[in-house]
Amino acid sequence: MPLTIGLTGGIGSGKSTASQWFEQQRIAVVDADIVAREVVQQGQPALQEIEQAFGAWVLEKDGTLNRKALRNHIFQNKEARQVLENITHPKIRESIIHQLQMIQSPYGILVSPLLFEAQQDQLTQRTLLIDCSEATQISRASQRDQQSIEQIKMIIATQMPRTEKQKRATDIVLNDTSQELLFSQLRALHLKYLALSEVTE
Repeated sequence: MPLTIGLTGGIGSGKSTASQWFEQQRIAVVDADIVAREVVQQGQPALQEIEQAFGAWVLEKDGTLNRKALRNHIFQNKEARQVLENITHPKIRESIIHQLQMIQSPYGILVSPLLFEAQQDQLTQRTLLIDCSEATQISRASQRDQQSIEQIKMIIATQMPRTEKQKRATDIVLNDTSQELLFSQLRALHLKYLALSEVTE
């Protein structure tokens, strides 16, 4: 498996913009959010297990997962969140490992908002935190997602504190200002990762 960089950041930090930049450099990106959606699609074992654990109300009329209802439920119930994670996290991890093993680029990126919380950083050799202030997170996320400030603050509260992520990350990029500055920092790291990938081959 090639050198793998775990990329993370809180809501509104710019991690999606960063992962897209790496894709434009022809670096393979495995997105944990996409994997998380794939494992609960119709016909997947996880969807049946979720229905058994929570009840038929978690399904839409067409049999797909009612994401909004389930998300609201686990936000208000820590035990329910744990039940859901016990069902989905092992399956997500298995799929991520498989996709990382298929990477053909010099190094790979695993982008995940829960990189540290779900111990997915164990699947990587280095971690990159896209970091910004909470005020910037709230401003960006409210403009992008049409969510209320209260909802965004709730999401931030459920994620690992910014200071803890800073302690754990191998590399940190500050993304409080312009996209141009973000990309210049990513360019320097890209060259660094290319050099490291040659060493690890």
